Amino acid sequence: MALPKDHLRKTLYRVSSKVQQGEKLKNKKYPASTPAIMNRNKSGNYMYLRLASILLSVILLSSCAETRITDHEEWGAKYAKYGIKDACFILRDNNHESIHYYNKERCIKRFLPASTFKIFNSLIALETAVAPDERLMIRWDSTNKSRPSCDSNMTMNDAFRESCLWYYQEIARRIGAARMQHYLDTIKYGNMNMAGGLDKFWLIDSLQISADEQAGFVKRLYFAELPVSERSQRIVKNMMLREETPGYRLFYKTGTGQIGDKYIYWVTGFIERIERVKEHKNSMNKANERDYPYFFSQNFEMPVADTSRDWFKTRIEVLKEVLKDYGAMPK
Repeated sequence: MALPKDHLRKTLYRVSSKVQQGEKLKNKKYPASTPAIMNRNKSGNYMYLRLASILLSVILLSSCAETRITDHEEWGAKYAKYGIKDACFILRDNNHESIHYYNKERCIKRFLPASTFKIFNSLIALETAVAPDERLMIRWDSTNKSRPSCDSNMTMNDAFRESCLWYYQEIARRIGAARMQHYLDTIKYGNMNMAGGLDKFWLIDSLQISADEQAGFVKRLYFAELPVSERSQRIVKNMMLREETPGYRLFYKTGTGQIGDKYIYWVTGFIERIERVKEHKNSMNKANERDYPYFFSQNFEMPVADTSRDWFKTRIEVLKEVLKDYGAMPK
């Protein structure tokens, strides 16, 4: 946690003064007949000098870390041109160990995850062997669903790509409440609240998660750092791939949920920017390319009655504009 500037300035002054006092004591010449108590005081001051120097280093490092978190107010214009007033975006640049955001207050506010929860749901289905792999077929019950594209037998990979609710509701029922709660708690996904029903808690504002938490979650997924198997994380990561070009690979999951008279539109995922390089002949990387990952989460809200745009497409358009502006996606 960064220290307030005034407090940091005062602390640095006090530590600097003590360090200067310690240096004077260190350089002071004591006669051979110096009493033992003076020698003990001198040793004590040396110890204080060392501790003060360590504290000074920690404070300076904290100050440096603060500069790696950047507020991009200018990104607000990219949303404003579409008529979007309530939006946030957060990006974790793993290559420079920095965080970049627009609208910090909204980025740390929790909302229902809606269909972005399919990332988590898929992960736990694989981990519990409810789904042996992404090809698990579940038969359609012949009733019309939300979209014609979901009215058929589906594999998990198909259902993830088409964002078919009925498939993932069945997956949640097969996982069961106890195991679902266990993994929510273990992974610490948002507020970990399952109230309201096993097959809908991520849709009715019981489960909530912030954009900041979403970006952290997919970063852990990318590096296989979640407390589940590497295989489960690898499969889900591959399911998230939506675009692949010579310059980048874009992975994400969208989500749309209703809160009162407004819809919240999510996009959460990561992008790998591909750089072509000529590796040294002894390099372990024989592909002559390097992938630089960036992790992101975006959400905004619009009135349910606003049909002036296709907001499903707009959220991807504005996402790409911000990624290009930062440099995570080639222009």
